[in-house]
Amino acid sequence: MEKKGSYSDDKKGGLKTMPFVIANEALDKVASVGLHANMILYLKNEYHLTNATGASILFWWNALSNFTPIFGAFLSDSYLGRYYVIALGTLISLIGMVALWLTAILKEARPHPCKLESENCQKPDFGQFAFLFSSFALMAIGAGGIRPCSLAFGADQFDNPENPNNGRILQSFFNWYYASVGISILISVTVIVYIQTKFGWVVGFGVPAGLMFLATIMFLLGSALFIRIKANKSLLTGFAQVVVVAWKNKHLSLPPVDSNGWYHHIKDSRFTFPTHKLRFLNKACIVRNPEKDLNPNGTTSDQWNLCTVQQVEEFKALIKVIPMWSTGIMIAVTLSQHAFPVLQANTMDRHLIKGSNFKIPAGSYGAFGILTLTIWIAIYDRILVPWISKFTKKPRGLSFKQRMGIGLLLSCASQGAAALVERERRARALNEGLANHPLSQVDMSAMWLVPQHCLTGLAEAFNAIGQIEFYYSQFPKSMASIGVALFALGMGFGNVFGSLIVEIVDHASSRGGKVSWVSNNLNLGHYDYYYWILCLLSVGNLFYFILCGWAYGSDEDTRIWEEDQAAKKGEIVML
Repeated sequence: MEKKGSYSDDKKGGLKTMPFVIANEALDKVASVGLHANMILYLKNEYHLTNATGASILFWWNALSNFTPIFGAFLSDSYLGRYYVIALGTLISLIGMVALWLTAILKEARPHPCKLESENCQKPDFGQFAFLFSSFALMAIGAGGIRPCSLAFGADQFDNPENPNNGRILQSFFNWYYASVGISILISVTVIVYIQTKFGWVVGFGVPAGLMFLATIMFLLGSALFIRIKANKSLLTGFAQVVVVAWKNKHLSLPPVDSNGWYHHIKDSRFTFPTHKLRFLNKACIVRNPEKDLNPNGTTSDQWNLCTVQQVEEFKALIKVIPMWSTGIMIAVTLSQHAFPVLQANTMDRHLIKGSNFKIPAGSYGAFGILTLTIWIAIYDRILVPWISKFTKKPRGLSFKQRMGIGLLLSCASQGAAALVERERRARALNEGLANHPLSQVDMSAMWLVPQHCLTGLAEAFNAIGQIEFYYSQFPKSMASIGVALFALGMGFGNVFGSLIVEIVDHASSRGGKVSWVSNNLNLGHYDYYYWILCLLSVGNLFYFILCGWAYGSDEDTRIWEEDQAAKKGEIVML
């Protein structure tokens, strides 16, 4: 049975819900990231795909996994609410992981085994590709339910605008939530990857499927404790209404902004007049005929003929952040460079201590980036923020834009480091006479890859968290999932862009019978040139960010939104 409550209800929300919320996200990350980290080797060894094709498939899988959250966000904010979308997404992800597990169990699901050096390896048929891609698609759809909602759902358990320390509480929640996810990813790229390397793909895919089952159970067990914000309006429909009504009223002249009675607004709303920016959209909230456009109680009689000022301002807020959002696409490309570093590590000396028997799995070197991210978040939140805030007079220390910009600068450095390391690895391979032996080990420690991973982790710590907090601050609470989904959407476009870069580099560099820069033979290819291209694009993106940041203005630290009457009272749904 549904009933209404308030944020002050001590039976709901708060710290006691965190084990269930974070366990769901953490177990999902352990399961899913553990699959991504080593997947290039699965595609290459079991499906006999080329390096470029395998990398492109992974880019597209990541892209789909980051596009679906925008639909999950609209579904949660407009219709089902975050709780049900997370639960549904978790279940679909579980089904996808079981399907991937079956590709490892069933021999018919893969081409016949062969030696990779042979040029006669059988390629997957249509049915085998369809089975594999269906598992990827199901996991991507499931991610669309979990990723945009989990963080915002956790924030719902704490967010109380009446608390004067609310901003600092939320910032700590964001940082520690991200850190807990980072720890789970760290476990994923070490333990799960080790299991896959040591015990094979059947066990290696079975463990993530089991963890996803546990994530589903944990989330459902916490149902009675959660604060659930009720989805009470269709944001997608609302945005469409603003566009339609503004177009209908395009012939109208705009009245003075402070003209009383000309603009329709919610009773007691702070937004009684529209802002000057994107003024053509202000025509959507002009009251043309009060008797026809408004009901006796002051509400809109037909929302396709008249919108509220707040509705228009919400749409403006979404449009306004698009340029800033677009600056995250290029860094998404650099953060998604998982496949090629794994292939590089696979040709290097992976012994942790020279002479020992233990070798770090090739897919586990990404753990150094995650470890750097996690340690930096703890240092920044607990040590640096209080110190920096004394100088900046801001409780968050650095502003959102400053953190995002530092992250972009570090991403440039990470790709430059990757190019220099690969140039050294390739030179040593050629000097050792391994030009035609791409699977032979080069006398070079894989620990050379650690600096680029650490720089990538720092870049993500600054830029990714800065982006998420920036979006969350710029939208009303009812659009929180949309804000979080924007980050995922940027990652999605970044993966598409990354796939295109690989395809363009592969085709352009192999013209005239030349060896492709991203050849299957790393020793004959030029992966260092590929990294330099990413570095130059990242530098260009940094200057683009500076321009967008200047154009955006300096009001990013103030959350000016207020909710409708139900949300202001903290209305929630309890079952």
